[in-house]
This record gives sequence, structure tokens and C-alpha cells, in this order.
Amino acid sequence: MRNPIDVLNSLSEKSKDPMYKFQRIYRNLYNPEFYMLAFKNIYANDGSMTPGVDGTTIDGMSEKRIDKIINALKNHTYQPNPARRTYIAKKNNPAKKRPLGIPSGDDKLVQEVIRMILESIYEPNFSETSHGFRPKRSCHTALLKIQNTFTGTKWFIEGDIKACFDSFDHHVLIDILRRRIEDEAFISLMWKFLKAGYMEQWQYHTTYSGTPQGSGMSPILANIYLNELDRHIAEYKTSFDKAKRTTTPEYSKLRWKISETKRKNSIVWDTLSQEKKKARAAELRGLQEQQRNTPMRPMREVTFKGLQYVRYADDFIIGVCGSKEDAENIKQNLSVFLSEKLHLTLSEEKTKVTNTEERARFLGYDITVSRSQDIKKCSDGAKKRVYYGVVKLYMPHEKWEAKLLEYKAMQIKKDSIGKERWRAMPRGKLINRPDIEILRKVNSEIRGLYNFYSIACNVSTLNKFSSVMKYSMLKTFGSKYHCLVSKVKERYVKEGEFTVQYETKAGAKEATFYHEGFRKKTVPMFGQVDIQEVFKKYSRSNSLAARLRSKRCELCGIECSELEMHQVKRIKDLKGTCEWERVMLQRRRKTLAVCPSCHDEIHKTTKS
Repeated sequence: MRNPIDVLNSLSEKSKDPMYKFQRIYRNLYNPEFYMLAFKNIYANDGSMTPGVDGTTIDGMSEKRIDKIINALKNHTYQPNPARRTYIAKKNNPAKKRPLGIPSGDDKLVQEVIRMILESIYEPNFSETSHGFRPKRSCHTALLKIQNTFTGTKWFIEGDIKACFDSFDHHVLIDILRRRIEDEAFISLMWKFLKAGYMEQWQYHTTYSGTPQGSGMSPILANIYLNELDRHIAEYKTSFDKAKRTTTPEYSKLRWKISETKRKNSIVWDTLSQEKKKARAAELRGLQEQQRNTPMRPMREVTFKGLQYVRYADDFIIGVCGSKEDAENIKQNLSVFLSEKLHLTLSEEKTKVTNTEERARFLGYDITVSRSQDIKKCSDGAKKRVYYGVVKLYMPHEKWEAKLLEYKAMQIKKDSIGKERWRAMPRGKLINRPDIEILRKVNSEIRGLYNFYSIACNVSTLNKFSSVMKYSMLKTFGSKYHCLVSKVKERYVKEGEFTVQYETKAGAKEATFYHEGFRKKTVPMFGQVDIQEVFKKYSRSNSLAARLRSKRCELCGIECSELEMHQVKRIKDLKGTCEWERVMLQRRRKTLAVCPSCHDEIHKTTKS
């Protein structure tokens, strides 16, 4: 069987030819190595051990299980199970719930193989404006793209598609796939997954549209579908953009005056007295000051227009250099295109046209375009209005305040005159944890918020967030040991830093409360590019496959040709009361390659 990495690389190279049609894709699903790679990709995910509607997870992975899946695919009897529907609270509105579809164990493996194949075919041709669920891209790359390309825009269009993931038209999606893939067996399998339905309250529901969020294929299918929107906006941009800029007569006149003054001064400068030189220099500075205070461009340019666009998953934002009427026309055009071509609905209420002097909300950041007239002396000595038209990214105050309330680290009360009073609170859910776990939990929450908002102009305001979190942690320790905060400080503060000692195999170690500051970052981190980034994460040696093929049980040590992979959700949940738990704790692994009899015994102990 061919190495999956070689197959994916080959598909990716061929996809660069936009006219190339892929055939015989389905046969790659007969390759056991693809399933070993799929298992390696998903086994560490938290959701991998969440059971589907049939109660199965990827626990019990084995060569025999892979062969069973492949045989069903070969004789076309493979039928995906309905997804098990559950609901999670939306981050921006906890009162509302987002549906998740949880596939069964075998379906997770097959979907991961399909995802890798589709990614290799479509990723090289996705638009540069798309940033969601793509290698080497993130919400930070989307936001920095806005910061670098939306300079000088006058209007924002904040795009919102109603129930986007749930509204994808299956026929439209299959038609898009058929443009590049000429393999009816593969297309038929895609139909099966799209029409598999879902179970809720033990009742089956047919799926007529959409891809379930929680499905391994959902992100790549969403990008394939919404790439049509990216292409449409790119075509619209070519006809909309106008590159000729105009200058106001007042600014042009002053520019000419300054040029003439410099020319005349250069002719007679050496013959002038010091007093006259000072007078002429002052005159020139006055003209330059007047020029800086004069608008260079007219309020409404009819010979210059520009459109910029960035999308992250189903969220997108458009920056328009032009009139509000232009922005409204673009919004209307998008509404018609989404409705007629993609059968999606643009939300009229949530799709706002906002002046860039105000703030637009995108990916949890507030975005605005500066109108500052402040002057900066540049490296060449000239004073310029370098801040005007620059895009600014801000962290909304309510975001970190909401985190404090979510963690129950703070309480807000109003005093007698109605003013809000913040009070740090002990966190009851952390009190019974070991000291080091409490500290690590708080540090991870602070770092997590900082990492997300590290490119914001006002990220330094997280010092307030950190201060409340620290005092809440001190109160948590106080509640744990029934003492005052002052006593907690006496016990734990060392050289000015809150410090916790803990034991490891290598001996005693120390950890301190986060104190590295909150500096603004400007560049997202990228990995190596010596191999194709899409496949870099797959290229590491697959120790899981090697352990399954070792033919030796890692628990009892007997030789066995049908090893199965036992998996747990979290190592920290193991208590070490059984032999298999002690082995996993010693190896510090979530997985154990065991013989069928040992695997049965393990599951008997977990049920008892």
C-alpha cells in the first residue's frame, strides 16, 4: 500500500491545475495506512472519547476493526450512523445553544480520512482571504490581514449568514465537489454522510441540509462551500476597484507653494543673512504646518474606490473605500448571490454597514480606522500624519469582564448611589484541588486570554484582569486553608512572587503566578516550511500504528496478532487502583495496546 503522505502530496500537486479532474479517489479508502494516520490525528482530541449514537468511540482501535471498515467500503455496504445531537452554550450568548453532532467511532475514522483527501485537493486553491480551519492560519492572521489591508477604508460591512453550517444545500455542495472529483463511488459516500441524519432524545431526524458541527469533515466542507463566496467577491472587486486618486485643490496649491519656496530658497540661500534664513525657514515651516492641517483627499472620491474582504469560517468583514451607497449596494449584491447561488440567507439585522470611525466587532475584537491628525517625525526628518487611516484592533472591555464572571472570580454589586463595585471572590470549584493545580488553572486562564488578545492595541489593560484573578486565587487559598489573605501571602510569596512548591519524579520544583506582562504582539508564529505545511503534522512517525503491529500485549506481555488500542479520556482521571491504570500512569500515555482478553478485563473493571 502507498504511503498516505505520498498520496496526499500527489493529490495536492495535481490540484494546482484548475482543469484537472480527480478520478479513483475512493480506492484510497481501502488503504489501512490511512486509518492508522487518521487514528493518530484524532486520538488526542477531547471529543475522540465522546460516544456516538451507537455508544462507540475510537477506543478499541485495531487492525481487525480497520479491515471490517474497509470491507464494508469495498462492497458499498458501509452506512454512517446518525450523529448524536447535543447542545453547547454559545460563547457570545450563553442563553442560546449551539447544536453539535457527535459521530460514532468508525465514522470519526472514515471522516478523518475523507477530510485529509479533500484538504489535499482543495486547500491549494482556496482564497488568500479565507483564514478559518486552514493550516498556518488562525483568527490572528485574519485580524492582521485586516490591519494591513483595510487602511483608509470608510465603511465596514459586518457579514452574518443565518444558521450557516445548518443551511448548506446538499445538492449545491455535491455539485461543487463534482467540478473536481469524477468518482461516483466517492460522491455516493459523501451523500451517505450528508443524509445520515441525527438522533435527539432517541428520535431519528432526517438531515435535509447542512453539515453537523462536531463532524470531522464539517470544517473542510464549509470552506469548500464558502470558497464560492470568496470567488464571487474577488470577481466583484475587479469591477468595483478604481485606482485613480484625486487631490483637493487646496492641498495641491500648498504643495506647489512649498515646492516653489524650497526652489527659490536653494538659489539664494548662501547669500542670505542669518536673520533672513531664519525668516524663510519659519515661512516654510508655516506652509508645511498648513499643509498637514489640510485634507489631501476630497470627502468623496468618485475616481477612487476599493474593496477589501476577509473571511474566517462563516464570519466575514468587508472594508469599502467609497460611499455609503457603494457599501449598501455591495451588501445587496451579497444577499442576492448567497440566496440564488448558495441558498443561504444574509441576516438583514446583523449584517451592518458601519462607518469606520465607529467600531465593528469581528472575531471578538473591536475594529476601527483612526482619524488621528497627530504628527510623527519620521526617520527622514519629515513630519507626517502617519496615524490617519490606520486600522486599530481593540480588546472589548466586556470580554475580560465576562471571563471574570464566567470563572466566578468576581462579583459585581451596586452601592447606594448605583455605582458598580467589583469584588474578587474565592472559587469554590478549585478549593479541593492540590495547590499546584489551582495555580496552573489560574495561569492557564490568564495566558489563554492574553494569547487571544495579544495583538490588540489595548492588551495592556489585561493587567486589571490579572489583578482580579490573582486576588481571587489568594482568596481561594484562604478558603482552602481557613485563613486570611495576609496569611496566604506570608506562606506563599517568595521574593515578591506568589510561589507554589510541588513534587515531581525529578524532585521538588516551583511554579509562580503569571508575571510576564501583557505586551502587544504584531506577528503570529509560524512553523517550519521545509515540507508542505498541509501535511507537516502528518509526517511524524506513527508510534500508535507501530505499537498495534508489535503483536505483543503491553499489559500481559503475550504475543497476539489482533491487538486493540485501549484509550482513556484523561490520564489525570486514573487513580492507579488497577494494574492497567498503573501501567498507563507509569508510561504517561492515554493509550495501551492490549490483547482482546485484557481489553475485556479492563472494561469489566471500569463498569464495576
